[in-house]
Amino acid sequence: MTRFRQKTASGFFGLILLLVSSFPTKTAAISGQKSWAEDSLNVEKSHQEIWHRFVDEHSILIDFADFDGRFDRPTAAEFRENKPNALGWWTPTENGSMFNGLYLDGICQRWMYRRNEADRRKAKRLAQGLLLLASIGDTPGFIGRGVATDGKTPPAMGSNDQTSPWFYGLWRYLDTGLPDPPERRQIIAKMVKVANALLANNWRLPTMSYSPSKYRNSFATFNWEGAPRLLFILKAMHQLTGDAKWEKLYQDAAREVGGEPRRSRLQICAEGMKFDVPKQFRWTGVSSTVDVRALWEMEKDPDMRKAYEEGLNASARSAATGITLWHQFDLNDQKPFLHDWRTLNQWWKPQHSEQDALDVSQTELNELVKLSPRRNQELGFVREPLWMSWIVTMAPDRQLVEQHRSEIRGALSHFRADKLYYSQFFPAEAVWFRLQNK
Repeated sequence: MTRFRQKTASGFFGLILLLVSSFPTKTAAISGQKSWAEDSLNVEKSHQEIWHRFVDEHSILIDFADFDGRFDRPTAAEFRENKPNALGWWTPTENGSMFNGLYLDGICQRWMYRRNEADRRKAKRLAQGLLLLASIGDTPGFIGRGVATDGKTPPAMGSNDQTSPWFYGLWRYLDTGLPDPPERRQIIAKMVKVANALLANNWRLPTMSYSPSKYRNSFATFNWEGAPRLLFILKAMHQLTGDAKWEKLYQDAAREVGGEPRRSRLQICAEGMKFDVPKQFRWTGVSSTVDVRALWEMEKDPDMRKAYEEGLNASARSAATGITLWHQFDLNDQKPFLHDWRTLNQWWKPQHSEQDALDVSQTELNELVKLSPRRNQELGFVREPLWMSWIVTMAPDRQLVEQHRSEIRGALSHFRADKLYYSQFFPAEAVWFRLQNK
């Protein structure tokens, strides 16, 4: 079992008090909520907990650990044998590229608000973790989810949900102005290399040589999980390189029509967060919402910018209905949590296609929800309301954000990060610091 726990920074509580003093003095309680200062303390504690327990020695944000930061990292042999499944789902290293990329939003927001050198160093660590995940593949354009005990072997399959945040996190880091010139050149060169590889694959996501299938989904789709992500990558590559190739691809892709009903990708972005299949929990919608937010920030054409603004506001209105789920999280919940993910290997089968991998994963999940009921509590009633709050805070419509400020603060102040097994409370920082700017 891997044990990873950084030393607590000296003067931790002094740091917290300093942080609180930097926030606006909104100390009056609102509708029975804790004060603004108390809310900021809880967010700061969540930040400390992330860096104590969940950012591993490779600077990659893991999914879960025990209260001492211990977790079982898969071996290279297990990943090569596609255990517990070819996607690496249900392991602590399931979402490294997704989580690093998305968490960079929060750390960059934090740095812009505080201008603290420690935050700059943390942002750099996350960015370097992303570069590592882009260097471990044996196929061009592959972005890994995490690494095995050898520090270099990833699960066989990535996905658009992993690769899109990889681009977004690095773009946000660059756009914030944090990296020095050599690092900036290093990052842009890697982004160009990955983007060109994906373009050569017609935007299909490559897998490792030991994967049961050659590709794992695509960006070239006409839905919420494809359209914003493809447009963002193309727009970001033009902004970063100045290469007219990317601008032409962006303009063509924005106006291309497809899907059922037939719509352009720009129309899909304007409609906001909608899924082809209705979902109980919509946290993965953030990966497209951050891309629409970035497109809105980058775009100069008024009509296209308006479309992105409409999409952000529509997404926020939709997401707002999920914020209140925080009320259902019991702080005294003592349900069992399964740390030993290898228990799921009893339902493992050889996989010869992407569908096989999905089928094995689903069978394992059906058992996991019974074996680890605490998992269900955290993901449903901590992750979901915080990720939906994040979508709301990205809305350009400030009045819309204000309508939900009190409920968002309720979500931020309710959980206790040191009592959570999953790291998926990390958007608390992005939510909090974006809320300051509204």
